[in-house]
Amino acid sequence: MAFIKDGWFSEINDLWYGQAMSFEIKEILYHKRSQFQDILVFKSKSHGNVLVLDGCIQCTDRDEFTYQEMITYLPLSSHPCPKKVLVIGAGDGGVIREIAKHPSVESIVQCEIDEEVVNVSKKFLPILSCGYSSPKHTLHIGCGKEFMKKHQGEFDVIITDSSDPIGPAASLFEKEYYQLMKFALKPDGLLCSQGECPWLDAAFINNMMKFCNQLFPVVQYAYTNVPTYPCGQIGFLMCSSNPNTSFENPVQQLPYEQITQMHFYNPDVRRQCFALPQFVRKVIES
Repeated sequence: MAFIKDGWFSEINDLWYGQAMSFEIKEILYHKRSQFQDILVFKSKSHGNVLVLDGCIQCTDRDEFTYQEMITYLPLSSHPCPKKVLVIGAGDGGVIREIAKHPSVESIVQCEIDEEVVNVSKKFLPILSCGYSSPKHTLHIGCGKEFMKKHQGEFDVIITDSSDPIGPAASLFEKEYYQLMKFALKPDGLLCSQGECPWLDAAFINNMMKFCNQLFPVVQYAYTNVPTYPCGQIGFLMCSSNPNTSFENPVQQLPYEQITQMHFYNPDVRRQCFALPQFVRKVIES
Protein backbone atom coordinates (compact mmCIF):
# COMPACT_ATOMS: atom_id res chain seq x y z
CA MET A 1 0.00 0.00 0.00
CA ALA A 2 2.39 2.62 -1.30
CA PHE A 3 -0.03 5.50 -0.69
CA ILE A 4 -0.72 4.72 2.98
CA LYS A 5 1.57 5.77 5.80
CA ASP A 6 1.01 6.19 9.54
CA GLY A 7 -2.74 5.70 9.17
CA TRP A 8 -3.13 8.30 6.41
CA PHE A 9 -3.89 7.86 2.73
CA SER A 10 -2.31 10.45 0.40
CA GLU A 11 -3.20 10.87 -3.26
CA ILE A 12 0.34 11.29 -4.52
CA ASN A 13 0.36 11.47 -8.29
CA ASP A 14 2.50 13.21 -10.90
CA LEU A 15 -0.69 14.54 -12.52
CA TRP A 16 -1.29 16.85 -9.56
CA TYR A 17 1.98 18.84 -9.79
CA GLY A 18 3.35 18.62 -6.25
CA GLN A 19 0.11 18.58 -4.28
CA ALA A 20 -1.87 15.84 -2.56
CA MET A 21 -5.18 15.23 -0.82
CA SER A 22 -4.89 13.18 2.38
CA PHE A 23 -7.40 11.31 4.54
CA GLU A 24 -6.98 9.80 7.96
CA ILE A 25 -8.08 6.17 7.81
CA LYS A 26 -10.40 4.44 10.23
CA GLU A 27 -10.34 1.06 8.52
CA ILE A 28 -9.19 -0.44 5.22
CA LEU A 29 -12.21 -2.24 3.79
CA TYR A 30 -10.79 -3.63 0.55
CA HIS A 31 -7.53 -3.59 -1.36
CA LYS A 32 -6.75 -5.77 -4.37
CA ARG A 33 -5.60 -5.46 -7.93
CA SER A 34 -8.17 -6.38 -10.55
CA GLN A 35 -7.36 -7.33 -14.13
CA PHE A 36 -7.25 -3.62 -14.99
CA GLN A 37 -6.32 -1.52 -11.96
CA ASP A 38 -5.54 -1.23 -8.27
CA ILE A 39 -8.75 -0.92 -6.22
CA LEU A 40 -8.77 0.45 -2.67
CA VAL A 41 -11.72 1.21 -0.41
CA PHE A 42 -11.28 2.58 3.09
CA LYS A 43 -13.43 4.13 5.77
CA SER A 44 -12.13 7.62 6.51
CA LYS A 45 -12.53 9.60 9.71
CA SER A 46 -14.06 12.61 7.94
CA HIS A 47 -15.62 11.57 4.60
CA GLY A 48 -17.13 8.13 5.09
CA ASN A 49 -16.11 5.42 2.65
CA VAL A 50 -13.63 6.37 -0.07
CA LEU A 51 -13.03 4.62 -3.42
CA VAL A 52 -9.54 4.88 -4.91
CA LEU A 53 -8.47 3.53 -8.32
CA ASP A 54 -4.79 3.37 -9.22
CA GLY A 55 -4.06 5.77 -6.36
CA CYS A 56 -6.62 8.41 -7.50
CA ILE A 57 -9.68 9.29 -5.40
CA GLN A 58 -12.90 8.54 -7.30
CA CYS A 59 -15.58 9.37 -4.76
CA THR A 60 -16.36 9.75 -1.08
CA ASP A 61 -19.63 9.34 0.77
CA ARG A 62 -19.48 12.96 1.91
CA ASP A 63 -19.31 14.85 -1.39
CA GLU A 64 -20.08 12.36 -4.18
CA PHE A 65 -23.38 14.08 -5.04
CA THR A 66 -21.66 17.23 -6.30
CA TYR A 67 -20.26 15.23 -9.20
CA GLN A 68 -23.01 12.67 -9.78
CA GLU A 69 -25.86 15.18 -9.97
CA MET A 70 -24.06 17.60 -12.27
CA ILE A 71 -22.72 15.09 -14.81
CA THR A 72 -26.22 13.60 -15.00
CA TYR A 73 -28.65 16.54 -15.06
CA LEU A 74 -26.57 18.91 -17.19
CA PRO A 75 -27.02 16.70 -20.27
CA LEU A 76 -30.40 15.14 -19.46
CA SER A 77 -32.06 18.54 -19.02
CA SER A 78 -30.56 19.70 -22.32
CA HIS A 79 -32.42 17.04 -24.31
CA PRO A 80 -36.16 17.50 -24.95
CA CYS A 81 -37.00 13.88 -24.15
CA PRO A 82 -34.10 11.58 -23.20
CA LYS A 83 -35.45 8.04 -23.25
CA LYS A 84 -32.40 5.88 -23.91
CA VAL A 85 -29.12 6.73 -22.16
CA LEU A 86 -25.73 5.07 -22.55
CA VAL A 87 -23.26 5.31 -19.66
CA ILE A 88 -19.58 4.49 -20.13
CA GLY A 89 -17.77 3.72 -16.87
CA ALA A 90 -19.54 4.80 -13.67
CA GLY A 91 -18.70 1.54 -11.94
CA ASP A 92 -19.51 3.02 -8.52
CA GLY A 93 -23.15 3.36 -9.64
CA GLY A 94 -23.68 7.01 -8.71
CA VAL A 95 -24.55 8.20 -12.21
CA ILE A 96 -26.91 5.25 -12.66
CA ARG A 97 -28.65 6.25 -9.42
CA GLU A 98 -29.28 9.77 -10.70
CA ILE A 99 -30.33 8.85 -14.25
CA ALA A 100 -32.87 6.38 -12.87
CA LYS A 101 -34.64 9.29 -11.13
CA HIS A 102 -35.21 11.17 -14.38
CA PRO A 103 -38.91 10.87 -15.32
CA SER A 104 -38.50 10.52 -19.11
CA VAL A 105 -35.65 7.97 -19.11
CA GLU A 106 -36.82 4.47 -19.99
CA SER A 107 -33.53 2.63 -20.57
CA ILE A 108 -30.06 2.98 -19.00
CA VAL A 109 -27.37 0.92 -20.72
CA GLN A 110 -24.04 0.84 -18.90
CA CYS A 111 -20.65 -0.36 -20.16
CA GLU A 112 -18.06 -0.86 -17.42
CA ILE A 113 -14.79 -2.56 -18.26
CA ASP A 114 -13.92 -3.64 -14.71
CA GLU A 115 -16.56 -5.85 -13.09
CA GLU A 116 -14.64 -5.83 -9.83
CA VAL A 117 -15.32 -2.09 -9.38
CA VAL A 118 -19.04 -2.80 -9.68
CA ASN A 119 -18.87 -5.65 -7.15
CA VAL A 120 -16.81 -3.65 -4.68
CA SER A 121 -19.12 -0.64 -4.97
CA LYS A 122 -22.21 -2.76 -4.34
CA LYS A 123 -20.60 -4.03 -1.14
CA PHE A 124 -18.92 -0.93 0.24
CA LEU A 125 -20.63 2.07 -1.43
CA PRO A 126 -24.37 1.47 -0.97
CA ILE A 127 -25.13 5.20 -1.12
CA LEU A 128 -23.95 5.25 -4.74
CA SER A 129 -24.62 1.72 -5.96
CA CYS A 130 -28.32 1.67 -5.02
CA GLY A 131 -29.07 2.64 -8.62
CA TYR A 132 -28.09 -0.82 -9.81
CA SER A 133 -31.45 -2.09 -8.57
CA SER A 134 -33.35 0.09 -11.07
CA PRO A 135 -35.42 -1.92 -13.60
CA LYS A 136 -34.37 0.64 -16.23
CA HIS A 137 -30.73 -0.48 -15.96
CA THR A 138 -28.78 -3.01 -18.04
CA LEU A 139 -25.09 -3.70 -17.36
CA HIS A 140 -22.57 -4.81 -19.97
CA ILE A 141 -19.11 -5.76 -18.72
CA GLY A 142 -16.60 -4.92 -21.41
CA CYS A 143 -15.11 -2.16 -23.54
CA GLY A 144 -17.44 0.75 -24.20
CA LYS A 145 -15.71 1.52 -27.48
CA GLU A 146 -16.38 -1.94 -28.86
CA PHE A 147 -19.98 -1.75 -27.65
CA MET A 148 -20.62 1.53 -29.47
CA LYS A 149 -19.25 0.15 -32.74
CA LYS A 150 -22.14 -2.35 -32.66
CA HIS A 151 -24.84 0.09 -31.51
CA GLN A 152 -24.88 3.10 -33.80
CA GLY A 153 -27.63 5.70 -33.84
CA GLU A 154 -29.35 4.29 -30.73
CA PHE A 155 -28.93 6.73 -27.85
CA ASP A 156 -30.40 10.09 -26.94
CA VAL A 157 -27.66 10.86 -24.42
CA ILE A 158 -24.23 9.38 -23.69
CA ILE A 159 -22.53 10.08 -20.35
CA THR A 160 -18.89 9.12 -19.84
CA ASP A 161 -18.01 8.89 -16.16
CA SER A 162 -14.36 7.92 -16.33
CA SER A 163 -11.33 8.09 -14.12
CA ASP A 164 -8.36 10.24 -15.18
CA PRO A 165 -6.56 9.73 -18.52
CA ILE A 166 -4.21 7.04 -17.26
CA GLY A 167 -4.61 3.27 -17.24
CA PRO A 168 -7.85 1.81 -18.70
CA ALA A 169 -9.49 5.24 -19.08
CA ALA A 170 -6.77 6.87 -21.18
CA SER A 171 -8.42 6.10 -24.54
CA LEU A 172 -11.68 7.79 -23.43
CA PHE A 173 -10.08 11.21 -23.89
CA GLU A 174 -9.09 10.75 -27.53
CA LYS A 175 -10.70 11.90 -30.77
CA GLU A 176 -11.46 8.32 -31.86
CA TYR A 177 -13.61 7.82 -28.77
CA TYR A 178 -15.64 10.97 -29.41
CA GLN A 179 -16.16 9.86 -33.01
CA LEU A 180 -17.59 6.58 -31.74
CA MET A 181 -19.93 8.45 -29.40
CA LYS A 182 -21.08 10.67 -32.26
CA PHE A 183 -22.10 7.65 -34.33
CA ALA A 184 -23.77 5.92 -31.36
CA LEU A 185 -26.01 8.96 -30.80
CA LYS A 186 -29.31 9.59 -32.53
CA PRO A 187 -29.29 12.53 -34.99
CA ASP A 188 -30.31 14.99 -32.24
CA GLY A 189 -28.33 13.28 -29.47
CA LEU A 190 -25.86 14.83 -27.07
CA LEU A 191 -23.12 13.77 -24.68
CA CYS A 192 -21.37 14.77 -21.47
CA SER A 193 -17.95 13.52 -20.44
CA GLN A 194 -15.68 14.01 -17.48
CA GLY A 195 -13.50 16.91 -18.63
CA GLU A 196 -10.62 17.14 -16.14
CA CYS A 197 -9.61 20.18 -14.09
CA PRO A 198 -8.76 23.54 -15.74
CA TRP A 199 -6.27 24.36 -12.96
CA LEU A 200 -4.18 21.32 -13.87
CA ASP A 201 -5.06 20.27 -17.40
CA ALA A 202 -5.47 23.44 -19.49
CA ALA A 203 -3.49 22.21 -22.49
CA PHE A 204 -5.22 18.82 -22.34
CA ILE A 205 -8.67 20.46 -22.29
CA ASN A 206 -7.67 22.77 -25.13
CA ASN A 207 -6.79 19.79 -27.32
CA MET A 208 -10.07 18.05 -26.53
CA MET A 209 -12.07 21.17 -27.33
CA LYS A 210 -10.31 21.43 -30.70
CA PHE A 211 -11.16 17.95 -31.92
CA CYS A 212 -14.70 18.11 -30.49
CA ASN A 213 -15.35 21.28 -32.48
CA GLN A 214 -14.38 19.33 -35.58
CA LEU A 215 -16.99 16.68 -34.79
CA PHE A 216 -19.98 18.54 -33.31
CA PRO A 217 -21.79 21.81 -34.10
CA VAL A 218 -22.21 22.62 -30.39
CA VAL A 219 -19.40 22.18 -27.83
CA GLN A 220 -19.38 23.70 -24.34
CA TYR A 221 -17.40 23.35 -21.15
CA ALA A 222 -18.79 23.54 -17.61
CA TYR A 223 -17.44 22.71 -14.19
CA THR A 224 -18.45 21.92 -10.65
CA ASN A 225 -16.86 21.94 -7.22
CA VAL A 226 -15.84 18.63 -5.67
CA PRO A 227 -13.79 19.31 -2.51
CA THR A 228 -11.92 15.99 -2.60
CA TYR A 229 -10.83 16.23 -6.25
CA PRO A 230 -7.51 17.92 -7.15
CA CYS A 231 -7.88 21.71 -6.80
CA GLY A 232 -11.50 21.14 -5.74
CA GLN A 233 -12.86 21.29 -9.28
CA ILE A 234 -13.76 19.00 -12.16
CA GLY A 235 -14.98 19.89 -15.63
CA PHE A 236 -17.53 18.50 -18.07
CA LEU A 237 -17.10 18.49 -21.84
CA MET A 238 -20.52 18.65 -23.47
CA CYS A 239 -21.25 18.13 -27.18
CA SER A 240 -24.46 18.03 -29.20
CA SER A 241 -25.30 16.85 -32.70
CA ASN A 242 -28.22 19.28 -32.69
CA PRO A 243 -27.03 22.78 -33.73
CA ASN A 244 -29.89 24.35 -31.77
CA THR A 245 -28.73 22.98 -28.42
CA SER A 246 -27.78 25.52 -25.77
CA PHE A 247 -26.52 23.69 -22.72
CA GLU A 248 -26.81 26.87 -20.66
CA ASN A 249 -30.54 26.97 -21.30
CA PRO A 250 -32.17 23.62 -20.47
CA VAL A 251 -35.14 22.64 -22.60
CA GLN A 252 -36.54 20.43 -19.84
CA GLN A 253 -37.11 21.61 -16.28
CA LEU A 254 -37.02 18.99 -13.55
CA PRO A 255 -40.06 18.79 -11.26
CA TYR A 256 -39.81 21.04 -8.23
CA GLU A 257 -40.30 18.05 -5.93
CA GLN A 258 -37.28 16.31 -7.46
CA ILE A 259 -35.02 19.35 -7.15
CA THR A 260 -35.88 19.78 -3.47
CA GLN A 261 -34.61 16.24 -2.84
CA MET A 262 -31.20 16.94 -4.43
CA HIS A 263 -28.10 17.94 -2.53
CA PHE A 264 -26.33 20.14 -5.08
CA TYR A 265 -28.03 20.67 -8.46
CA ASN A 266 -30.60 23.42 -8.95
CA PRO A 267 -31.33 25.91 -11.78
CA ASP A 268 -29.10 28.62 -10.28
CA VAL A 269 -26.13 26.29 -9.88
CA ARG A 270 -26.64 25.07 -13.42
CA ARG A 271 -26.45 28.56 -14.87
CA GLN A 272 -23.35 29.43 -12.87
CA CYS A 273 -21.40 26.31 -13.90
CA PHE A 274 -21.11 27.73 -17.42
CA ALA A 275 -19.77 31.08 -16.16
CA LEU A 276 -16.10 30.35 -16.76
CA PRO A 277 -13.18 32.29 -15.24
CA GLN A 278 -11.22 34.30 -17.77
CA PHE A 279 -8.21 32.00 -17.78
CA VAL A 280 -10.47 29.06 -18.65
CA ARG A 281 -12.17 31.05 -21.42
CA LYS A 282 -8.78 31.79 -22.94
CA VAL A 283 -7.97 28.08 -22.96
CA ILE A 284 -11.26 27.20 -24.66
CA GLU A 285 -11.40 30.10 -27.10
CA SER A 286 -7.83 29.53 -28.27
